[in-house]
Amino acid sequence: MPRLPALSLAAVPGRRQTTLELAQEIEKRGYPGIYAPSLGDSLALCQSLAHVTNEIEIGTSIMPIYFRQVVDFASTAGYLHEISKGRFRFGIGVSHAPALKSRGLSSGKPLSDTRVFVEELKAVPRVGPMPPIVLATLRNKMIQLAEEIGDGMVFANGARSHMGTSLGCLTDETRARDDFFIGNMIPTCISDDLEAAKAVNRRTLTSYAMLPNYRAYWKAAGYEEEMAGIEAALAAGDRDRVPHFLTDRWLADTTLFGTAAMVREGVEAWFDAGIKTPIIVPSSASGGQMVAFQEFLSIY
Repeated sequence: MPRLPALSLAAVPGRRQTTLELAQEIEKRGYPGIYAPSLGDSLALCQSLAHVTNEIEIGTSIMPIYFRQVVDFASTAGYLHEISKGRFRFGIGVSHAPALKSRGLSSGKPLSDTRVFVEELKAVPRVGPMPPIVLATLRNKMIQLAEEIGDGMVFANGARSHMGTSLGCLTDETRARDDFFIGNMIPTCISDDLEAAKAVNRRTLTSYAMLPNYRAYWKAAGYEEEMAGIEAALAAGDRDRVPHFLTDRWLADTTLFGTAAMVREGVEAWFDAGIKTPIIVPSSASGGQMVAFQEFLSIY
């Protein structure tokens, strides 16, 4: 039997009820988890998911820590932990400068801000037990912090070839723990037209390639030439050239694309790389989110 990944699910305005029905279908088909990205209100979606599902794990992947007050987060997280009967994982992160700027927010130092947030979250009184806390990770220091103060970690757009190095920051004991979450959000496009599928994933990741922290991570993962090309294009004000440097080699390391068989093999490769919970982020070369999910659900 193939190992099933988890799925990333966002509630888009106008399709929220349909999204909940899709979640029920995902659970019925035996997938292990549904994780809500920072698009929209991921905590609100998780609250609905807790009511319309029964066994599947649910979580945020991720909720930016600057979006609400800590007391508010603690109240909601405690509530979700209780009503989901322990199925909820609270994935948190510092987000990115563009997302924060759009809300009039600014960030501090990611490591220290995350540490303080977790300490304050756990200290809020009268909210009940907290759910497992999963930290958004890319580079080594945040991975080590996740081991120190968290119950797991989740990458977004990680490089599969670099996972051995990244997970090597954890102790063998932590990696062996069944209750320590190790996930990665993987942009995925299923299509017999490989070029069309690659184009979809390039569009998905172009905005990430413009972020300095992601470029630093991908440089460490062995893509110095690609990231240098992107930085030169950005310095020249030529943003349209950024996708040119998202090479096929890089794309195959950070995303899944191609035929159903290719994507299934890719999911297995992510498990083999040490990611306990691959989180598929479906896109389609021939339709929107719902089409993408139907394409993915049809391959298992």
